[in-house]
Amino acid sequence: MELMTSRWTDDRMDDLKHQVDDLGLRMEQGFAEQRREMNIRFDRLEKSLDRRFEKVDERFEKVDERFEKVDERFERMDERFERVDERFEAIDGKIDARFETAESRADARLEAINGRFEKADAKFEAMHDQIARTQETILGLHATLTRFSLWLAGAVIVAVIAALMAS
Repeated sequence: MELMTSRWTDDRMDDLKHQVDDLGLRMEQGFAEQRREMNIRFDRLEKSLDRRFEKVDERFEKVDERFEKVDERFERMDERFERVDERFEAIDGKIDARFETAESRADARLEAINGRFEKADAKFEAMHDQIARTQETILGLHATLTRFSLWLAGAVIVAVIAALMAS
């Protein structure tokens, strides 16, 4: 083993330079690979979210179709009520009781529909919150990995330099 008082030769300095260059290249390749992996993960996440949103869009289209059917039913109901109104004019006392019954049924149906919308809204809010939390987690993981990689690279450089100085 050489003494600490020995001099560094140009060959040793060149060797150290090459080792540091190799380390820098490996670190850059590692960072590049990490970026590729993160991009692949983000692409997969984006595709997954796109598929989920397509499913949500399909569900909304189905809900729209259902509403169109409900609208048709209400239109038919309106026609029926017009006929009932004509009858009501003929039979005044009985009509009031029947109309109140029909109105309460319609109100109950509308309340049920409103309840369904509230549930759908809550589910969408929960999905939005979950997506936001996932994004925050991914960004936090990326920052942590980057800091760890830089710390590790610094530690490796210090260890290599210390080993070279010790030899």
